Amino acid sequence: MRSCLSFFLGLNWGWVACASTNLRPFLILCCLFALPFATLWTQDAQAQPLQTVRLEYRFESGERMAMDVAHRALTETTIGSTTQSTETATDSTKLWSIVAVDPQGLITIEHSVIDVTMTSRTSDRGQVRWSSRGNEPPPPGYESVKQNLGVPLSRLVIDRTGRVIDRQDMRPNPPSNTGDLMIVPLPDGDVAVGAEWIVPQEVVVEVPDGPRKAVRTRLRYQLQEVRDHIAVIHVDTTVLTPLDDPRLEARLLERIWDGTVRFDIQRGRVIHRTTGIDRRVVGFGGPDSSLHYKASLEEKAIVEEKAIVTKKAQP
Repeated sequence: MRSCLSFFLGLNWGWVACASTNLRPFLILCCLFALPFATLWTQDAQAQPLQTVRLEYRFESGERMAMDVAHRALTETTIGSTTQSTETATDSTKLWSIVAVDPQGLITIEHSVIDVTMTSRTSDRGQVRWSSRGNEPPPPGYESVKQNLGVPLSRLVIDRTGRVIDRQDMRPNPPSNTGDLMIVPLPDGDVAVGAEWIVPQEVVVEVPDGPRKAVRTRLRYQLQEVRDHIAVIHVDTTVLTPLDDPRLEARLLERIWDGTVRFDIQRGRVIHRTTGIDRRVVGFGGPDSSLHYKASLEEKAIVEEKAIVTKKAQP
């Protein structure tokens, strides 16, 4: 509105001053006639309702969904003048088998891992690498990894918003390295771009031979964009419980992350997800100590199921 006034009343007055006196009433009348239409146009634009979408999971019984998962982490520990670093890389294929979908929309999912390649490199011990696609036996400490491949690790029952109704862990299943939820929670009902939904969490943090504390965190999800039936969702983590012990803060680093989710609205599933962490804690092991933790996680959906079989058969 103000720009319209500037155009008609500001830019044109210089020309009006130079024009014939007989034209001034006509130009003033034109300006006054245009202003109501500009006002109506502004009001009409503001009255347009926001486009809403419904985000919900859509699976069919017997369906299988696989995702390539890549996790990278770097941990640097400094005490005094000595710094040690550990770098890990894990590439795996995650598989969801849809066991059942009942009339109420409850979905039963079995979660498993088909294959994995793990690499660990430390500043004082060199590199250790093992791939389940090869014929070599796993190195010491990796034996349980091989035993847990290709078998159901957990069974979950969720509703269409991803709310976990029941969970059964069939094998030891430690928390994700990034504190990520296995199922991305979705909002109830229709939402527009800019909508937010909050998921509270409680994480038990324990220091070996030290304190143990329950820490409340909050995951905040926001619908940022919808384009070509793909919803882009941003998520960030906030720690709500005050922490005055650097040792506890250091143990919590893995659970404080931000990320982006791409959700296929028509197919009703996550097709891409990234999370990241880059934090530092000072004083966890004395005044001259610091811990730097940097990690990333990326998941990409494998569209064709036959790609799973092909990938598994690779040497």
